[in-house]
Amino acid sequence: MLTCVRLFSVQILLNYLPLEKALWSSLLKKQRDLYSQFLKEMIIQPGIAKANLGVSREDVTLEDHPLNPNPDSRWNTYFKDNEVLLQIDKDVRRLYPDMAFFQRPTDYPCLLILDPQNEFETLRKRVEQTTLKSQTVARNRSGVTNVSSPLKTSPNSLSEYEVLPNGCEAHWEVVERILFIYAKLNPGIAYVQGMNEIVGPLYYTFATDPNSEWKEHAEADTFFCFTNLMAEIRDNFIKSLDDSQCGITYKMEKVYSTLKEKDVELYLKLQEQNIKPQFFAFRWLTLLLSQEFLLPDVIRIWDSLFADEKRFDFLLLVCCAMLTLIRDQLLEGDFTLNMRLLQDYPISDVHLILKKAKELQDSK
Repeated sequence: MLTCVRLFSVQILLNYLPLEKALWSSLLKKQRDLYSQFLKEMIIQPGIAKANLGVSREDVTLEDHPLNPNPDSRWNTYFKDNEVLLQIDKDVRRLYPDMAFFQRPTDYPCLLILDPQNEFETLRKRVEQTTLKSQTVARNRSGVTNVSSPLKTSPNSLSEYEVLPNGCEAHWEVVERILFIYAKLNPGIAYVQGMNEIVGPLYYTFATDPNSEWKEHAEADTFFCFTNLMAEIRDNFIKSLDDSQCGITYKMEKVYSTLKEKDVELYLKLQEQNIKPQFFAFRWLTLLLSQEFLLPDVIRIWDSLFADEKRFDFLLLVCCAMLTLIRDQLLEGDFTLNMRLLQDYPISDVHLILKKAKELQDSK
């Protein structure tokens, strides 16, 4: 029952579903049909054109051909899309490796993509066939390259996650498709490493719902909820906005200014040791704490973040709560020990953390 309630609450709080339940059916049909159209336009049709290359000469003209350097060339677009796709593929394959869910086959594979009548180059085939070197596709957000966590030990080789046979697709492949469509529709930001950590908990919530209808449409529903969430936090992923009032630097400094207000002794200790918020709060804030805790605990934290009227102000308080709950260790520790504590947070009881954050909020 809690899972169903959570699904509805997330979709309402992320402005996907209206409060008026009578409108849900028509809105869901409209949005799911729209997502199917996105799949056709951005994956299937380009895949058909690529599959026909060499079969029909109609797609290769004097004006437009695979070696055309013109930025408006559809082939140029196709190859640039491949660069983005390779980075997405690399990241989603290692999504929550501590649990088997994302490597398992979905019970509701996308029929549009897997329809045997459609002979086209799927994203899976595009990844398999491309020969681009990894260094050309590593489009990273400054600092996000250091988002490793002891909870997540990445495999040495992507081959450890075997691709499922034709007719099946793993949950990570569904997430890959969501991120690829998002990147195509939002070329200004496209895909930045770390977005996979934002979409993962949303998709898991929808794809594990006991109601088969919600599970069947988890891909489309996740896409729109993820898009709405990214509209609120996308500035965290845009490096040029770092030092603006909506950028991540301002938010990290806000964590410290809030800590100074709530616990000046601890604040001064961190300042004395020159422990900057960039060393730990960058990851905490950018990824909404999704790498600090196990997935069920991340989802519980997000329940509180999304439900709070000023939810990302509450995130700052959660970060402060995390600091104050280990204040004794931090006050006693040296720089090395404290950095280890902050980058491998020792408390796993998220209910304790949320309770402390609420106390900080009420103490204003």
